[in-house]
Amino acid sequence: MITEQFISTSVTPLESLDILSPHEVAKLQDKSNSGLYRLFRQCSLAVLNTGSEMDSASQVLDRFKDFDIHIKHKHKGVQLELINAPATAFVEGELIQGIREHLFTVLRDLLYVGDELDLCCDTDDISERTTNTVFHILRHADAMKPHVKPNMVVCWGGHSIKRPEYQYTKKVGYELGLRRLNICTGCGPGAMKGPMKGATIAHSKQRVLNPRYVGLTEPGIIAAESPNPIVNELITLPDIEKRLEAFVRLGHGIIVFPGGAGTAEEILYMLGILLHPRNKDIPFPLIFTGPEGSEAYFETVDKFIRETIGENATKRYEIIVDDPHQVAVRMREGLDLVLAHRKETDESFHYNWQLFIPPEFQLPFEPTHEAMATLNLKRGQEDYILAAQLRRALSGIVAGNVKEPGVEAIRKHGPFELTGDKDIMASLDHLLESFVDQHRMKINHEEYVPCYKVVR
Repeated sequence: MITEQFISTSVTPLESLDILSPHEVAKLQDKSNSGLYRLFRQCSLAVLNTGSEMDSASQVLDRFKDFDIHIKHKHKGVQLELINAPATAFVEGELIQGIREHLFTVLRDLLYVGDELDLCCDTDDISERTTNTVFHILRHADAMKPHVKPNMVVCWGGHSIKRPEYQYTKKVGYELGLRRLNICTGCGPGAMKGPMKGATIAHSKQRVLNPRYVGLTEPGIIAAESPNPIVNELITLPDIEKRLEAFVRLGHGIIVFPGGAGTAEEILYMLGILLHPRNKDIPFPLIFTGPEGSEAYFETVDKFIRETIGENATKRYEIIVDDPHQVAVRMREGLDLVLAHRKETDESFHYNWQLFIPPEFQLPFEPTHEAMATLNLKRGQEDYILAAQLRRALSGIVAGNVKEPGVEAIRKHGPFELTGDKDIMASLDHLLESFVDQHRMKINHEEYVPCYKVVR
């Protein structure tokens, strides 16, 4: 049994990435602002810290401040030297295979995004460029499977959820797995892990070969939401906006479990897109669900949606409480509609090209104090535009809660301030207060201090 806290060792790729150019190695070793070293170290530590209960990037980096990673060329190919890595990533001195795979997928994605995407997406159209960028990242990761009928269900929900809610996510995942559906989540703990765990049992019962448990992450949040052990396809997108787009391009339907600000951000992202006039005839099943006792959560979310972006948005989702079987049945029915539509319109099964995503949902948003204070949270704009602005507000709160730059900005300058129309601010304040009261902002909720201030 390993009793030490840290381990130093060397690892090599299992299958891919055994050949890198000197230029690529230099980028990974470059500690300047233009290099990839700092980002590669942070993402690698997150992968090695799988199973951690910490949900703050700064806490993870501080806890393992002596961790380091070096990449070297050897006569047999690439080799990573791990220094003071978490001992929990090893068994009898050997790096766990799934963690080893994830370590090299992070390297793959960081290099690919940095080196090749500028060459493959040469267009001035922001929407087209972003969609093509996401496509190339997913294709490079071998995440798209042509000629396979729609079967990828995205599951969103909080990393900080109660035990009954976690058990419920497993039951839903089990029902989905019995129907041979694959699972895609944000790759972390809680509602991101539960559906995958439930589906593994059902897939085993159904003798499903090569089941897929896809985890989509991004560098800013991976340290706070380390990949759970069930993920067998890890993909790191360059920012939260491309991560969100990857969910809706790769997935065929979405199930939302209870969560906090991050889950509300995802809901607003999806609803804003579905509310755009160009998407009104595109089927995309969207189901909110949770166990008995979660009624108040969904009532609060539903009320917020009605009071801000309007009643029309509620037509794009349904709420099912405490019925995993019905959730899976409704999702299966929704996927049948997706299949029929894509056949009728000659759309690919593996990537949702037809869905239009406005630039307001694609442009990366850096949640500085100034940017948060100047968000347009007022009436008099298209409902999908207001949804995009509210999405950014919640994205900033997530950053202030768990992302290293956001946490540091709050420490230096105090909480973000949000202003807008009084009724919208009142609805937003009520929603966020409910998340705090229900302990949905962080795993260590006793220590939570709001990183925001809603100015009514």
